[in-house]
Amino acid sequence: MARRPQLVPWKAAGLVSERQASGDDVVRSTGWVFNNEKGQDLTLQEFVATGDAEVGSYLTVFGLRSPDLDKQSLVEIGCGIGRMTCAFTRELGHVTACDLDAGFLERCFETVGRFGKVDRLRTSHVTDGKTLDLAPNSTDITFSYITFQHCDPDDALELTSEAVRITKPGGKVVLNYRARGRGDAVLIPMSKVVRGLFSVPKLGDWLSQKRIIARIGWQANRLNPDEIIGPLAPLFSNVEVWRNPKSHFAGRGAVTQSFIGVNPHHYWVVATVR
Repeated sequence: MARRPQLVPWKAAGLVSERQASGDDVVRSTGWVFNNEKGQDLTLQEFVATGDAEVGSYLTVFGLRSPDLDKQSLVEIGCGIGRMTCAFTRELGHVTACDLDAGFLERCFETVGRFGKVDRLRTSHVTDGKTLDLAPNSTDITFSYITFQHCDPDDALELTSEAVRITKPGGKVVLNYRARGRGDAVLIPMSKVVRGLFSVPKLGDWLSQKRIIARIGWQANRLNPDEIIGPLAPLFSNVEVWRNPKSHFAGRGAVTQSFIGVNPHHYWVVATVR
């Protein structure tokens, strides 16, 4: 497989998480995990609580709370160590957690075992960073939050297509992206330099534990709604773009919705698959 430098920071972060004794140690020692904070008083339970709150809000605001939700299936692209996965396993009957790094998937099982319903969980390794090893039309909901902005643009678009491919007709994709902003002319080139440093032995491990450096290194793309919706429009029966009330993102042919809980730099594409 060709070298894919945009994946290096995640692999370094996964190796760091593998070396910790517990999930609590992961959130205490890695600033990229716990809302970009570190400290000896932080716990995995607190980390999961932040995901519980967000999952509850998104399920309600995006209209996903159907009477049979506990019988439906969900695929989460970019589960990390399971911050939101726990809540999904409590809400839905079947959850498949996907991530680039096998170390994260192991931690995800640990986290859900403590704070979710692990009997409802399976994991899937995204080995190439762009392809889901899941059957077509196999899930009711495909969800991804703060993942696609960390991918190469082509990989983000391919993962979006994969999300549509695995979702059943009548099911929904609920996908989060970051749009272009004023500072990106500097930030995106800077992120390429930082990702190059991540590939340096030992230095990459150290960098992955540093809040600001890791955040810069993971900013791999910016995509506007039309870049997402346009190629996939024939596969959708309806599309919504959800944004912060202070934002101005919109997509051609999409209904624009506002929710204060959306980061002003982000937007969500919520669409029903034909």
